Amino acid sequence: MRIYLVQHGAAVPKDEDPARPLSKSGREDVKRVASFLGRSRISVARVIHSGKRRALESALLLAEVIGRGSVVEEAAQGLDPDDPTDRLAQAIDGWTEDTLVVGHLPFMGRMVARLIAGNEDSPVVRYTPGTVVCLERGGNGGGWTIVWVMRPELLGG
Repeated sequence: MRIYLVQHGAAVPKDEDPARPLSKSGREDVKRVASFLGRSRISVARVIHSGKRRALESALLLAEVIGRGSVVEEAAQGLDPDDPTDRLAQAIDGWTEDTLVVGHLPFMGRMVARLIAGNEDSPVVRYTPGTVVCLERGGNGGGWTIVWVMRPELLGG
Protein backbone atom coordinates (compact mmCIF):
# COMPACT_ATOMS: atom_id res chain seq x y z
CA MET A 1 0.00 0.00 0.00
CA ARG A 2 1.12 3.52 -0.76
CA ILE A 3 0.24 6.85 0.78
CA TYR A 4 0.89 10.19 -0.84
CA LEU A 5 1.48 13.00 1.66
CA VAL A 6 1.02 16.36 -0.06
CA GLN A 7 1.57 19.92 1.06
CA HIS A 8 -1.14 22.11 -0.48
CA GLY A 9 -0.13 24.47 -3.28
CA ALA A 10 0.98 28.05 -2.65
CA ALA A 11 -1.80 30.19 -1.22
CA VAL A 12 -2.56 33.90 -1.37
CA PRO A 13 -1.40 35.93 1.65
CA LYS A 14 -3.75 36.16 4.61
CA ASP A 15 -4.03 39.97 4.25
CA GLU A 16 -5.24 39.50 0.66
CA ASP A 17 -7.84 36.87 1.55
CA PRO A 18 -8.20 35.46 5.10
CA ALA A 19 -9.53 32.14 3.68
CA ARG A 20 -6.15 31.72 1.89
CA PRO A 21 -7.24 30.04 -1.35
CA LEU A 22 -4.61 28.83 -3.80
CA SER A 23 -2.75 31.55 -5.63
CA LYS A 24 -2.65 31.47 -9.42
CA SER A 25 0.85 29.97 -9.31
CA GLY A 26 -0.21 27.51 -6.59
CA ARG A 27 -3.12 26.33 -8.73
CA GLU A 28 -0.84 25.90 -11.75
CA ASP A 29 1.76 24.01 -9.70
CA VAL A 30 -0.85 21.57 -8.36
CA LYS A 31 -2.25 21.06 -11.88
CA ARG A 32 1.25 20.24 -13.18
CA VAL A 33 1.82 17.79 -10.32
CA ALA A 34 -1.59 16.18 -10.95
CA SER A 35 -0.78 15.83 -14.64
CA PHE A 36 2.56 14.20 -13.83
CA LEU A 37 0.89 11.78 -11.40
CA GLY A 38 -1.75 10.93 -14.01
CA ARG A 39 0.88 10.26 -16.69
CA SER A 40 2.59 8.00 -14.15
CA ARG A 41 -0.67 6.03 -13.86
CA ILE A 42 -1.01 6.74 -10.17
CA SER A 43 -4.49 6.18 -8.82
CA VAL A 44 -5.84 6.46 -5.30
CA ALA A 45 -8.98 5.16 -3.65
CA ARG A 46 -9.30 8.09 -1.23
CA VAL A 47 -8.32 11.74 -1.11
CA ILE A 48 -8.34 13.34 2.34
CA HIS A 49 -7.74 17.02 3.12
CA SER A 50 -7.63 19.27 6.18
CA GLY A 51 -10.69 21.34 5.33
CA LYS A 52 -8.75 24.57 4.94
CA ARG A 53 -9.55 26.12 1.58
CA ARG A 54 -6.05 25.78 0.09
CA ALA A 55 -5.94 22.08 1.02
CA LEU A 56 -9.45 21.45 -0.31
CA GLU A 57 -8.65 23.17 -3.63
CA SER A 58 -5.41 21.18 -3.95
CA ALA A 59 -7.23 17.93 -3.12
CA LEU A 60 -9.92 18.58 -5.73
CA LEU A 61 -7.35 19.35 -8.46
CA LEU A 62 -5.41 16.17 -7.66
CA ALA A 63 -8.54 14.01 -7.35
CA GLU A 64 -9.72 15.16 -10.77
CA VAL A 65 -6.76 13.33 -12.28
CA ILE A 66 -5.72 10.50 -9.94
CA GLY A 67 -8.79 9.98 -7.82
CA ARG A 68 -11.55 9.67 -10.42
CA GLY A 69 -14.50 8.03 -8.74
CA SER A 70 -12.88 8.23 -5.33
CA VAL A 71 -14.28 10.10 -2.39
CA VAL A 72 -12.73 13.47 -1.53
CA GLU A 73 -13.22 13.80 2.18
CA GLU A 74 -12.41 16.30 4.88
CA ALA A 75 -10.57 14.90 7.87
CA ALA A 76 -12.63 15.33 11.01
CA GLN A 77 -9.49 16.67 12.69
CA GLY A 78 -5.78 16.04 12.90
CA LEU A 79 -4.33 17.62 9.72
CA ASP A 80 -3.87 21.23 10.76
CA PRO A 81 -0.35 22.69 10.77
CA ASP A 82 0.43 22.15 14.45
CA ASP A 83 -1.68 19.06 15.14
CA PRO A 84 -0.05 16.00 16.70
CA THR A 85 0.65 13.16 14.26
CA ASP A 86 -0.91 10.44 16.46
CA ARG A 87 -4.41 10.57 14.97
CA LEU A 88 -3.30 10.21 11.33
CA ALA A 89 -0.65 7.59 12.19
CA GLN A 90 -3.31 5.45 13.88
CA ALA A 91 -5.70 5.88 10.95
CA ILE A 92 -3.02 4.94 8.42
CA ASP A 93 -2.38 1.67 10.28
CA GLY A 94 -5.89 0.57 9.33
CA TRP A 95 -5.78 1.59 5.66
CA THR A 96 -5.47 -1.03 2.94
CA GLU A 97 -5.90 1.14 -0.19
CA ASP A 98 -3.65 3.76 -1.73
CA THR A 99 -4.60 7.13 -0.26
CA LEU A 100 -3.61 10.75 -0.86
CA VAL A 101 -3.59 13.19 2.07
CA VAL A 102 -3.35 16.96 1.57
CA GLY A 103 -2.28 19.04 4.53
CA HIS A 104 0.06 21.71 5.83
CA LEU A 105 3.49 22.32 7.22
CA PRO A 106 4.94 21.60 9.64
CA PHE A 107 2.48 18.69 10.10
CA MET A 108 3.27 16.89 6.82
CA GLY A 109 7.03 16.97 7.43
CA ARG A 110 6.55 15.64 10.95
CA MET A 111 4.24 12.87 9.66
CA VAL A 112 6.83 11.67 7.14
CA ALA A 113 9.53 11.76 9.82
CA ARG A 114 7.37 9.73 12.20
CA LEU A 115 6.60 7.05 9.62
CA ILE A 116 10.15 6.81 8.25
CA ALA A 117 12.37 7.49 11.26
CA GLY A 118 9.98 6.74 14.11
CA ASN A 119 10.58 10.25 15.43
CA GLU A 120 8.66 13.26 14.14
CA ASP A 121 11.46 15.57 15.29
CA SER A 122 13.96 13.99 12.86
CA PRO A 123 13.37 15.77 9.54
CA VAL A 124 13.75 13.49 6.54
CA VAL A 125 12.28 15.54 3.69
CA ARG A 126 11.99 19.23 2.85
CA TYR A 127 8.57 20.23 1.57
CA THR A 128 7.78 23.20 -0.65
CA PRO A 129 4.16 24.08 -1.62
CA GLY A 130 2.74 21.35 -3.85
CA THR A 131 5.31 18.70 -2.91
CA VAL A 132 4.18 15.06 -2.94
CA VAL A 133 5.97 12.41 -0.87
CA CYS A 134 5.12 8.81 -1.82
CA LEU A 135 5.54 6.27 0.98
CA GLU A 136 5.15 2.52 0.73
CA ARG A 137 4.50 0.09 3.56
CA GLY A 138 6.27 -3.23 3.71
CA GLY A 139 9.68 -2.59 2.22
CA ASN A 140 11.37 -1.81 5.51
CA GLY A 141 10.73 -4.87 7.64
CA GLY A 142 7.03 -4.04 7.51
CA GLY A 143 7.66 -0.34 8.07
CA TRP A 144 7.45 2.59 5.68
CA THR A 145 9.95 3.67 3.03
CA ILE A 146 10.11 6.75 0.81
CA VAL A 147 9.52 5.65 -2.78
CA TRP A 148 9.90 9.12 -4.32
CA VAL A 149 9.45 12.86 -3.74
CA MET A 150 8.10 15.24 -6.41
CA ARG A 151 8.27 19.02 -6.17
CA PRO A 152 6.48 21.27 -8.64
CA GLU A 153 9.71 23.05 -9.62
CA LEU A 154 11.02 19.75 -11.03
CA LEU A 155 8.24 19.88 -13.62
CA GLY A 156 9.13 23.30 -15.00
CA GLY A 157 6.49 25.85 -15.75
